[in-house]
Amino acid sequence: MSTKAATSALFLAGPTGCGKSSVAIALAEKIGPHAVIVNADAFQIYQHLDILTAAPSSADQVRVPHELYGILDPSENCDAARYACLAEEKIAELVANDCFPIVVGGSGLYIKALTHGLGPTPPGDPELRAELDLLELDELFAWLEKVDPIGAAETNRKNRRYVTRNLEISILSGVPASTLKRDFENSAPKFNGIFLTRDRELLYERINQRTHEMFAEGVVDEVKNAGELSTTAEKAIGVREIQHLIAGDLSKAGCIELIQQATRKYSKRQRTWFKREKGFESIEISKSETATQITDQISLKS
Repeated sequence: MSTKAATSALFLAGPTGCGKSSVAIALAEKIGPHAVIVNADAFQIYQHLDILTAAPSSADQVRVPHELYGILDPSENCDAARYACLAEEKIAELVANDCFPIVVGGSGLYIKALTHGLGPTPPGDPELRAELDLLELDELFAWLEKVDPIGAAETNRKNRRYVTRNLEISILSGVPASTLKRDFENSAPKFNGIFLTRDRELLYERINQRTHEMFAEGVVDEVKNAGELSTTAEKAIGVREIQHLIAGDLSKAGCIELIQQATRKYSKRQRTWFKREKGFESIEISKSETATQITDQISLKS
């Protein structure tokens, strides 16, 4: 991301269930009509999974402009590199139009791809690509599994373009594509970052309650009707558990309990990730504090 774009945005991160979306809306309303919320959640980028991913409601999106929410079909894969391209373009566009982007989410790698910039990947090689085009898709994927097993597990094996490009990167660079895509261009960037958190027990209570609310709102039908899911989309917490519920392999109570457990573990990983990240000011939200009160603690650096 360009220095101007990075320093012209506020990065508002936090574990799932902490209330960062409400804080972002309150902050945007406080800033004024030029404030725009930009998604940095790996799963809210998808359509048709609004309940499962706790995407902003229609009413919230009327109150404040939101960008990069529900823009991809669930059958499409998305990684940090693709997200960074989409977000960098959108943020640059907003800044050029005198808007103030508030980048909101809990996907640490996606946010870091923006604040630090991903390392460059090698350009395509026509001769190598011609050789790869002669192979069957299964052969390409088997090769990718050998040179980049982690990346292969994250790649939709039915998408020939993604399989071929990841294999090409791994071969040309001599480094697994998944590793290369996690290298960062800038080790010490300057940006305005806020990490919102809550007491662990309070956060877990909120996560447990939200899971019950998801089921009351119809999340089972949402997953049932979502259609084909990419390897990225199917990683959203709750997808596999609900699929097992639909198949009759889990009871509703068992499904809810597994989702709650997985979400709590995810929130712990998020807290661990952002504690290591420099550039984020930590703000702990108490049980009685409102989103508006939290905005008074946020400094908008220029």
